[in-house]
Amino acid sequence: MEKVYTSNAPEALGPYSQAIKAGGFVFTSGQIAINPETNAVEGTTIEEQTRQVMKNLTAVLAEAGTTPQKAVKTVCFLKNMSDFAAFNAIYGETFTEKPARSCVAVKELPKDVLVEVEVIAEL
Repeated sequence: MEKVYTSNAPEALGPYSQAIKAGGFVFTSGQIAINPETNAVEGTTIEEQTRQVMKNLTAVLAEAGTTPQKAVKTVCFLKNMSDFAAFNAIYGETFTEKPARSCVAVKELPKDVLVEVEVIAEL
């Protein structure tokens, strides 16, 4: 196993890594809409926050040596399922190869954000 770290994505909020490379895959931790330059939540709408999440995930995947196009599975957490269509529109711009996916509504997310996404991708 190899830990992945990039300053182009937010620091982990707890005792975990941004991602781990193992067995020909990279497993990202969930990314939320924290801008790594300001260390603050980016945006107040689902669209703004989803764009920041996609930037963070793309940065972590790049540091691991892969891209969103090599994603095989994503897990998406939405604070409000009513945001599903708006989230999907932006998600689809990044994950163009349509990996397998789960998307669930949750009661609460860290920093009171609206969305969190984790990825498993081929290296």
